[in-house]
Amino acid sequence: MGSSSCKPYSIALPIGALLVAMVSFQVGATVAKQLFATLGVPGTLAARVGLASLMLCIVWRPWRMRPTPPQVRTIVLYGLAMGGMNFFFYLSLSRIPLGTAVAFEFTGPLAVAIVSSRRPTDFLWVALALLGLAALLPLGHVAKPLAPAGIAFALAAAVCWAMYIVFGQKAGNLHGGQTTALGTVVGAIFILPFGLAQVGPALFAPAILPAACAIAVLSSALPYTLEMYALPRVPTRSFGVLMSLDPAVAALSGLIFLNERLSALQWAAIVCIMLASAGSAATSRRASLLPLPD
Repeated sequence: MGSSSCKPYSIALPIGALLVAMVSFQVGATVAKQLFATLGVPGTLAARVGLASLMLCIVWRPWRMRPTPPQVRTIVLYGLAMGGMNFFFYLSLSRIPLGTAVAFEFTGPLAVAIVSSRRPTDFLWVALALLGLAALLPLGHVAKPLAPAGIAFALAAAVCWAMYIVFGQKAGNLHGGQTTALGTVVGAIFILPFGLAQVGPALFAPAILPAACAIAVLSSALPYTLEMYALPRVPTRSFGVLMSLDPAVAALSGLIFLNERLSALQWAAIVCIMLASAGSAATSRRASLLPLPD
């Protein structure tokens, strides 16, 4: 009965912070997609991750850490998973709409949540997710079929997101924000060579700096800060259910900012994946942390 004594705003504020974080990340993705024509996918991501790692290092000052060799290994794997997740996600964004890219990518954390359980109800969530994915695949006579390469990149991002969750949970137990700052640096080291190879010195052109800073803040610095505030204050199961809204937020962002219109079937597919994610989180016995993509 202890929860009844909590003031309503004690949970409303962190939930609001998570919702703002989701919107921020997806709006940042729409800004990034508009920068693809100038910098390409690797260049855009290199600008975002490079600036985000700088911002997070200034805030968290990770140089004060003294990690052991096993902890360094965990941080490196976490950073590589983060970099790969973002790299493949941006490649998918260059080929398919934002909402469908996030829906495919969301199968990564959904798989992590389902693998940890063996109850009959979990097969319902698997069936719903598969139904949604089947509806999104370019099968049959569809007016605007999705590009197979875009789907493949989104599923690769899903695999990286699953690894990000596994290594992120281990890394998060070390030094919190400092660990994430170091992981972002690892991701930047992984991505920057691709960006420099594509656009060279243009990556540091003053003309693109405002857009690059906006992407870094909207897609990394702000959502991560809000997530760090909310996670200790929101029950993990509630966090998982809230995360299921992400594909819908992405689809709406794509519609509003990029004029990406989805068919009724694609919207229904996204809803199926959202219901599978929400159901899995709401009925899970062992709470599973699903971090926001960073």
